[in-house]
Amino acid sequence: MARVDLPEMQTITATKVGAPPAWALMQRQLMQTMEAGAEVMVRKYQERGGALYYGDCVDDLYERFYNWGLFYAIGGSDRVLELGLSSWNAITRYNDDGIVHRKKHTHFKHGDWRKYNQQLHNEYFNKQTQSGAGSSEWHHMGEGNMAFYGFGLADPTISENVRRSRRFAAMFMGEDPEAQNFDPKRGFFLSPIQTSEGPWTNGTVEKAIWWLQGKPQNPMAPNGRRSTLYPVIKELQPGWENDPSRRDKIVDLFEKIVLRGDTPQSNAATALITNAYLYTGEEKYRKWVLDYVEGWMDRIKLNNGIVPDNIGWGGKIGEFREGQWWGGLYGWSCRGMTNIFHSLTIGAECALLLSGDYGYLDLIRSQVKVLMDNGKKDEQGNFVAPTMHGYQGWFNHAPLRTKEPIHIWHNSMSDDDRAFLDYLRDTNKSVDWLEQPQVGEKSFQDTDKARFMFLEGKNPDWPVKALSAELGDVLRVVDKQRVDEREADKMIEDNIEPSSPINTQALIQMALGAPQTVYNGGLLQARVRYFDPDRARPGLPPDVAALVDTVTGDSGGIQLVNTSFTETRRVIVQAGAFGEHSFTEVRCRVQGEDGERSVRADSQYFAVTLPPSTSVRMLAGQKRFVNKPSYAFPWHGGKVTAPFQ
Repeated sequence: MARVDLPEMQTITATKVGAPPAWALMQRQLMQTMEAGAEVMVRKYQERGGALYYGDCVDDLYERFYNWGLFYAIGGSDRVLELGLSSWNAITRYNDDGIVHRKKHTHFKHGDWRKYNQQLHNEYFNKQTQSGAGSSEWHHMGEGNMAFYGFGLADPTISENVRRSRRFAAMFMGEDPEAQNFDPKRGFFLSPIQTSEGPWTNGTVEKAIWWLQGKPQNPMAPNGRRSTLYPVIKELQPGWENDPSRRDKIVDLFEKIVLRGDTPQSNAATALITNAYLYTGEEKYRKWVLDYVEGWMDRIKLNNGIVPDNIGWGGKIGEFREGQWWGGLYGWSCRGMTNIFHSLTIGAECALLLSGDYGYLDLIRSQVKVLMDNGKKDEQGNFVAPTMHGYQGWFNHAPLRTKEPIHIWHNSMSDDDRAFLDYLRDTNKSVDWLEQPQVGEKSFQDTDKARFMFLEGKNPDWPVKALSAELGDVLRVVDKQRVDEREADKMIEDNIEPSSPINTQALIQMALGAPQTVYNGGLLQARVRYFDPDRARPGLPPDVAALVDTVTGDSGGIQLVNTSFTETRRVIVQAGAFGEHSFTEVRCRVQGEDGERSVRADSQYFAVTLPPSTSVRMLAGQKRFVNKPSYAFPWHGGKVTAPFQ
């Protein structure tokens, strides 16, 4: 596409000439390394048609490419987007029940043939996913959706993705006759396990074993790692499946208690519905998200401030558990706060994005408060909070993780939420908030603490430390794949998942001024985003590096650096991932002049021209959550227009 000229847009021209800072050079090196690594991975581990030499639950297949579209949207190469799209489409084709599937052509020597089940219907998770258990609930479907959400950021004009956004949303709004997962009159889902073929409510012995048994995550956790029948059955005796009368009773109770009704995990569905809104702007999607989130906020009030982890078909808390509010699938007594907090954060962020109402952050903030109110000091004097609740009350105390409090503060920018982070830091001396862990993308560590300290002015080397950690991880992946000499048959037999060389965590934090996106199905929370008008595409132009160095409730500091000493680069800066914010006054220093120069943007965008070897640091005023969010690019006129919607 030809370059884009937007003459009405306010433009700032960089004047400071000098050697680029180390973080800028390393940021560009990281991006170039990941681009090369993507080629290695695809060449080694896929057929030319895009199918992996690897079988697994379909959400895990999608996860191989979960952030490739996002990487392109930040500034990655066109080739990475092409590979990400072709791979996603290949996974979707090979796993859909509408085609002749791989399983029919797969021999036992090719690893675990059960991993090649037809796991999609109408291109979305069906009842066969992982034998009907394990992926068609929102912890896993959210993971699988991440790549699809990234394609909206990368190119919202792909017609089939616009159509998919509508079709997928319909499956969870009660609009699809094949997938009546949602009761629109009463405002809740009919099962915690929802699929493109409707809710999963029929139990079998195998499925009951899957969900009710297994090694407990904690010795005090009743009846397994995923769900429980407590208090109807307080202790599930071993061998129940071998006693016909006992077996039938357990399966019946499993259907009634576990599979009928809704759980707070379903709040992650708000991102799938919001995704459709970002493509179309249709009010029905916005209304659904706000109504659903408000339903759970009402239940929190009814349950003395604690989100219940199960409601029945009558909409009552603990309806099939003798009124007990805990014990549901992936609920307080099994996975505890881990899965619940992921989904509540997603629901709160989507509702805020679509409404501009900060009150929706109480969906997750209220539950952080619950844990804090039930916390205590450990033997070392550190404050620890419970992460689980069972028949013995609150238990499994640990230092409260900072993922959710940082997301809350990032969105609210309130003094109270900011002070709470200080409290978490000051009451746990065993954790070094300056440390930048060297971990992959799917990490259970809190990687935003070091960035928070940087924003506080107490960790000035964080950009280099973060990029160094990310680059080291990418290089290990690329080197391992580069020397892998196995043939395709051996890879299929081994059935070992290939690691992705695309890591976007540091880029999200540095360039976009955002915490790491909730991995289990969250939407990007960027303070700013960039577009390349000379190539008419999203992302930073070649040679350009970006760093958001401060954030407040009404402004952000942005550094842009042109590392090329021969080429001039132009950048469009957008307020928010989806244009949900608006810029006010933008101030910067001009070399050779005293004081600052300012321009009034009063728009979602402003432009920056970067002559060779120049950089600029801008303080951009912002009004946050004041615009209708959309996937539309600056030159789309505020509306996504795909050729074949």
